[in-house]
Order: sequence, then C-alpha cells, then structure tokens
Amino acid sequence: MSRLPPALLALFLLLLTGLLWWLPNRPQAEALAMPAARFNSVSFAPFRPGQSPLRERFPTTQEVEEDIALLAPSIRGIRTYASLEGDYDIAAIAARHGLKLWNGAWLGPDARRNERELAQAIEIANHHPETVERVVVGNEVLLRRDLPVADLAAALDQVRAAVRQPVTYADVWEFWEQFPELARHVDIITIHILPYWEDQPTAIDAAMAHAERVIHRMRALFPGKPIAIGEIGWPSRGRWREDAAPSRVNQAVFLRRFIALAQREGLDYNLIEAFDQEWKYKSEGTVGAAWGLFTADRAPKFPLHGAVVENPTWPLHAGAAALLGLGFWLGTLRAVPGLPGMARAGLAVLGFTLGNALAFAWAGTMPYAFDEHLLLAAWVNLAGQALLAGLLLRRAALLLAGQPPEPVRSGAQATATLRDLLRFRLAWRGWRQLAFQDLSFLFLWTAMVLQLLLLIDPRYRDFPLASFAVPLVAVAARALLRDLPRGGGGREEAWAGGVLALAAMASAGQEGAGNWQAMGWSLGALALAAPALLRCLSPRRLPAAAAPGIQGGAQRGL
Repeated sequence: MSRLPPALLALFLLLLTGLLWWLPNRPQAEALAMPAARFNSVSFAPFRPGQSPLRERFPTTQEVEEDIALLAPSIRGIRTYASLEGDYDIAAIAARHGLKLWNGAWLGPDARRNERELAQAIEIANHHPETVERVVVGNEVLLRRDLPVADLAAALDQVRAAVRQPVTYADVWEFWEQFPELARHVDIITIHILPYWEDQPTAIDAAMAHAERVIHRMRALFPGKPIAIGEIGWPSRGRWREDAAPSRVNQAVFLRRFIALAQREGLDYNLIEAFDQEWKYKSEGTVGAAWGLFTADRAPKFPLHGAVVENPTWPLHAGAAALLGLGFWLGTLRAVPGLPGMARAGLAVLGFTLGNALAFAWAGTMPYAFDEHLLLAAWVNLAGQALLAGLLLRRAALLLAGQPPEPVRSGAQATATLRDLLRFRLAWRGWRQLAFQDLSFLFLWTAMVLQLLLLIDPRYRDFPLASFAVPLVAVAARALLRDLPRGGGGREEAWAGGVLALAAMASAGQEGAGNWQAMGWSLGALALAAPALLRCLSPRRLPAAAAPGIQGGAQRGL
C-alpha cells in the first residue's frame, strides 16, 4: 500500500469507505410481501418533536387534523389513550375522515383525575356513537400497579353502565392470566403482545410464533369472550434485549408477518403506533421513541411493499466519512511535512478510519438527541471525539517521523487537569502536551460511569459504542504504534480501568451471549480499560517530566 501513488491510495480508501457503509444497508425483506389491506387500527398520539404530555405541550387542532388526514388512506381506525389531553375533539376529526375510534380513558393513582377522565370518556362515547366503537378504560394499570383490581373493576362497571359501546381494559397478556376475574367486567378482552418488551424477550424470527401461541392461549382462557390485541409491534431502534434486536428492517418484517397472521386468524388488532413519540425516551429510553410507522417528522419509516434499507441516509454518512478521512489525512500531511511513503500510507489509513469513526459517532448520537439536554451532550461528545481524532493523528505523525511526541501523563495529572478546568484555573499555554492523554483519560472515566449505569439499571439504557468510536480507534492505533505506556499507573488508572473492565464482564453475562450489541460494547469497554490496567500491572516505571501550562497539577511525577 505504501507504494501506491497518493491518488490511487485515496481512491482505494474512498471506495472502501463506501463499501463499509453499504454492506449493513443493503436492501432486505424484498421477498416478504405485505398483504394488500388497510390496517385495522393504530395507536394515535399526535405529539410532535418538542411536544409532550409530561410538559403539557399539546399539538394544535390543525396538527391533529393533518396527522389523521395522513393516516386515513391506510387505516380503518385509531386508538387513543386519554380523553382529557389537548383542546382538540379527536372523535370529531376522526369522523370527518371516516375513521373509527378506540377511545381511551387514562387511569392512574390520582382518584380525582380518574373521575374526570372517566366522565370525559363517557361524554365522548355518547356524543359520537357512530365513531367511537369501543371505550378502553385504563391502559396497563395493573402493570404499573397504579390501582388495585377492585378499583379498576369499579371504573369498568361505571363506564359500562353509561355507554352503549363495548367496554374493555388493555394490559399485557400475562396480567389477564393473573387477574382473570376482570373478564366479568368487560365486553372485550384486550391484550398487549410485545415480544421485544416481555420479561423473556423473543427474537424477530420467533416473534410471530410467540404471538400466535399467546392468542390461542387467551382464547382458551376466555372462551366466548372476544379477544382484541390492543398493542402489537416492534421498535425500529434502541438497545437489544437478549437477541431481540430493534431495527428498521425488523420492524418492517414484523409488521408484514403480523398482517398475514391477522388476516389468517381474523384478528381484531391495533398496531403500536402511528408516529414515533420522542417524549417517551424519558421513561422508556431510545426504544420507547421508536415504535411508529412514521418518524416523529411524519416521514414513512419504510415502504409497506418491497425492499427495506436499514439506514436510508447511509450515502450521506458515507460521504461525510470520506470527506472527513480525506481532510484528516491531507491536514496531517501539511502539518507534518516530509514523511516517508510508509508513514504517509499509514496516516491515510488512520485518517480514513477516524473519518468513519466520527461519521459513525454522528449517526449513533445526533438522531437520538430528543431534547436540548441530549443535544448538548451529543455536541460535547462529538466535539471531544473530533479533537481526540486530530490530536491522535498529530501524535501518530510525530512517531512515524521519528520525532518525540508529548511525554506520557498519568491519570492523576489528567484528573488534576479536569479539576483545574472546572475551577476555571487552567492555563492554556502548552495545552498540546496534555490534551491528548488527558482527554483520553476523561473518555475512560466517562465509559466507566456509563458502564456502571448499564449494569445497575440497564433496561432503558443504550449501549454507548458510538460515543466512544474515536477513543477505541485511538487505543488500537497506539497499540500498533507501540505507543501505549507501560508502568506508572496509579489509583486513578486502577479504579477507572478496573471498574470498567469488571462491570463490562458482569454486564455481558447479564445480557447474554445472544445480545451481539451488548457483546460488541463489552469488548469495546474492555479495550478502553486495557491500557490503564496494563500501566498498573506493568513493573516498569516511567521517568518524570514536566508539562507546562497547568496550575495545581503541573508536575508529571509518576
């Protein structure tokens, strides 16, 4: 490779970049047909980016009208979850577009609000008898333990006595097994089947067989009672749960297979959901915001027929990776001129690797920045990774040129730098002598904290591989350049590296070998921890040196 002319080397790396982005985004599921039919019903929450029932920021009547007009050609009805939210008349809007309504009444631990909710649901049902085809009193109340069974039964009886439509309660199917006595208080048994979310997650290839078994089980448990599926679907992104993998392709596959099952079994069903609900990330993580048939911006997530691409914007990411890689390479050659051919080739490979890592980091962070806090965190992380990439290239160029790079620093010195920075006591003179290694150590500490959270409270947390793409490249590059320091590790290295490694191994065992996403992150976490642990385990000690520009931590004594 070192003998290739620079133009041919750049062309090769550009083509390789395109190939790396195309391979995971090849068209899939083309042979899996979608039965030609309108969907029976979809969960309808009209919240757009920036809107949330948690903040009481509701859409306007015009926005709701636009959403229902968008859905109307492909659905028969919609399901709502609350009757008091917003100042729009959802039943009237649905009626104008010829849709039926599963009108919901939200029940929680607040008894006064529950009474208002029930009264409003009754009024809507009686005012729109041709549109409201059933009233769903409570959603997963037993799952959340918001009310005792007796109070829920009383609410159901109250509504049944006041409306002409069938009345039902919706919950995960296991809770109907636990509380079969509720069947006496409803006209329809409404179950939720969510193979991804259940206590024992089900992979996509087994999900439809699982759904069919549940349906037959409920029919056997409640003979003579109509069974409806109140929620069924698959998320398009987020963390894996065991071998249940959220993805755009898997969501399309699940939908197509389920519609075929629904037609074969004559199912009464409601899909979750019409639009991605970004506000749900606060309680359910990234995956909670990824169940829609449409994105939060009202774009179809995938075609109902034909091939599906996992990341439709992959050409943009590939182009960004190529431009970043080319810019990194040429910028480094200009900063450190006169390098031999082997060194220039090595820097080309490293530059394009870092360009791809940054593009991967962007693709894995910015689309998940659902509010201003997450957006700020994403920008800080990306800025830190971009800075680390530039500093790594500079260090690699100096090593390949035979010039001495900045002296090695310890975790104690990196900690002192961060402390001075937070106290606004950092002198910036000579910052290059400390920035690369101190920034690397900051990424290590951040990885340790996130890994501990993944171990202690994992259900709604993503595996943060994209947030550490460049630091992982830095570890690999320094290993190849024989630039990883040996010896001189102190308690900071021992704590950060040791806790990260132990927590990563424990998390891998907790998640299971079938969770490839978890295994990938755990291997990455071990790679991030390895340099710090090697410094602690190595008997060699590094000579002391001085690093200018730091107050309260200027000496480099290891």
